[in-house]
Amino acid sequence: MLGAGAAGLMVAIAAGRRGRRVLVLDHAAEPGLKIVISGGGRCNFTNLDCRPERFLSANPSFCRSALARYRPADFLALVERHRIAWHEKTLGQLFCDGSARQIVAMLLAECEAAGVALRLGCRIGAIDRADRFRIATEQGDIDAGSLVVATGGPSIPKMGATGFAYDIARRFDVPLTEIAPALVPFTLAGAAQEAIRTLAGVSLPVVARCGKAAFQEAMLFTHRGLSGPALLQVSSYWSAGQEIRLDLAPGRDVAAFLKQRRQTRGKAELQTILGEILPQRLAQSLAAEQAAAGPLGGLPQKLLDAVAARLSDWRLLPTGTEGYAKAEVTRGGIDTRALSSRTMQVEKVPGLFFVGEAVDVTGWLGGYNFQWAWASGWAAGTAA
Repeated sequence: MLGAGAAGLMVAIAAGRRGRRVLVLDHAAEPGLKIVISGGGRCNFTNLDCRPERFLSANPSFCRSALARYRPADFLALVERHRIAWHEKTLGQLFCDGSARQIVAMLLAECEAAGVALRLGCRIGAIDRADRFRIATEQGDIDAGSLVVATGGPSIPKMGATGFAYDIARRFDVPLTEIAPALVPFTLAGAAQEAIRTLAGVSLPVVARCGKAAFQEAMLFTHRGLSGPALLQVSSYWSAGQEIRLDLAPGRDVAAFLKQRRQTRGKAELQTILGEILPQRLAQSLAAEQAAAGPLGGLPQKLLDAVAARLSDWRLLPTGTEGYAKAEVTRGGIDTRALSSRTMQVEKVPGLFFVGEAVDVTGWLGGYNFQWAWASGWAAGTAA
């Protein structure tokens, strides 16, 4: 078993409980590093509203089987059995009250109870297969009847993340889909970046759209572009050259609001009026951008229409994203057409399994990717 992250530890627990001899190998010095940093250190470990429709894949139906057989309630029961206090935030997101390290400790305790052996700081070399798999490591060769690959994708390389799973897939002629950073901030350049350069740190609720995908959550201006939950969500649907659209005043008819204020507060300046519905720095920036000086009542209607359009449908063409360095997950990966949806086994290579982030199944922000790790790991662990 390769990888001591969320999916890998779940595979080990499920297989160990079946009486299988399980050895988990990982090049990192400690297990569950992504778990530790997730959710601001409190681990958004699942989402109560986990539905297949909230996962991206070239084969959208693939995730249904695993998600149906290991549900958020199953993982929550494990959390409660270990007496880990938790709370629900918005949109069904579940977090530890304390530290994400409690989730890692829980998984390690379950591994120990299941007789799982863990070997950390172990670099892996060539992998071959005759009747059995042979894994070369710097600590000696290992033979195994089954090999489960749970080494994730290249997101957050400073934590040791690599595309090793894809190398193994190529070694055994397992097809891959196109990979890209997902749940990642956008970068801007030129006039778009100039327009927001003084707004770094400003946050507000928005509706962000990319194609048919739309998310109403917070947006954060950064020194290089745009971030925050709403933008991270649409980044999973974005491709280079594609436009994103932002409603900076969701649920509000900005044109009607400005018309009403023009009648009742005509002597006030535009930035003052916009400050009623927007953060102050953003209100000032938008007023300056439109060169809107003087009382609201004296401003031309054409200018006010332009302000309303800017707030309700701001269209941007990102130059790119912050890449794998800032991406929470990797989109794409092992082509699901090569795998059994019930067991995660490669159909043409008996005994070889891929789980978690390495597979072409990417969840929304908010605990979905952890639930995919638990569910896909459980599916493989009950079969490997």
